[in-house]
Amino acid sequence: MTEETRLHLAAHPFAYPLIRLIARLGPVVRVPGVGVVVNDAAVARRVLMDPRFRKDGPGSPGDLWTPVLGPSVLLNMEGAAHATLRAKLAPLFTPSSVSALVTDVLAQPLKELSARLERGESVDLVHHMRLMAGAVICRVIGLGEISAGRALALFAEGERVASMVSLRTRRLNPRQVAIAREVLDGIGDIASAAYRAEDPSTVMGRMRALGLSEAEARGAAGAFFLTGTETVATFVPRLIALLHDHGAGRGIDLDLAIEEAMRVTTPTPVMLRSVAEPAHVGDAPVRPGDRVLIATHNCARAYGPFDLSRRHPPELRRLWFGAGAHFCLGYPLALAEIRAVASALLRHDLHIVGRRAARGVLIPTYEHLWIRAA
Repeated sequence: MTEETRLHLAAHPFAYPLIRLIARLGPVVRVPGVGVVVNDAAVARRVLMDPRFRKDGPGSPGDLWTPVLGPSVLLNMEGAAHATLRAKLAPLFTPSSVSALVTDVLAQPLKELSARLERGESVDLVHHMRLMAGAVICRVIGLGEISAGRALALFAEGERVASMVSLRTRRLNPRQVAIAREVLDGIGDIASAAYRAEDPSTVMGRMRALGLSEAEARGAAGAFFLTGTETVATFVPRLIALLHDHGAGRGIDLDLAIEEAMRVTTPTPVMLRSVAEPAHVGDAPVRPGDRVLIATHNCARAYGPFDLSRRHPPELRRLWFGAGAHFCLGYPLALAEIRAVASALLRHDLHIVGRRAARGVLIPTYEHLWIRAA
């Protein structure tokens, strides 16, 4: 059993074996109570590119997040309204703008982390990633310089909301909606204050300058908060563990290593779509109201174990961040964070001195990953 499999089983002891079993049944499988499950990357990409498969119908992400975030936060939008809001937000996530933001926010935390490693200390990379991912998202939603405690507290709030969702969740119950609203209303208040301040050096201030309404900026902040912390915080420890376990480290092509580790870890294990018009998913006919579950993890793992020499075929390329109109808007920010932290870490000859898998989480990860520099 690989270390990655252990992480998945710790997170989803029942759902993960089921998903992997379904992978053996064919590229497209109709599963009662679940929906039409896609296990093939080429079919998955066609679904993601086809407007007949939507994010705002029954069984889609809209069922999960509209009661919490409202109807206009990219996660649950389609058509012209989605394209308009995305076009307004896109200038905030250019590689140059996110690189500058990440450099500014992470300079001191990375300096302190490197200093600890140079002194020969053992450090918990999971803790440091929560701190750094929390600091970056705090800056995005409108907070300036903050304490480590505040960054960790906000990250924990994001985890609290994300932990309500499992691979089987179709919608949140009233109690979960109330908890999520409480958390995200606090995020929205921070974003609104930054928006009203009209400071063009902040992301929220730039949203106002770009013509977004306060409601749009507030909703975007909530969506970024939900999606922009755990992806990075969970991935970097798994990247370092994969490199360590495969005898790789300094001198590697970091961009290729990140892409291959993304394939193996699959930051978005499943994606949901709702069928709006009669269509086919592979050879399977579907009708309006059907739910399509793209088993992104199965699509990605079909190409084999972790291999730094692997080149990804076109149908697979960054599938875990979506495709077409819904390709992840925050991808440049996530990549900038990952590259900054991984570059700093891989200047050292790292060894893992202890690890523990996290249980009861949505995205498989480590609860702790202790590392030390030789």
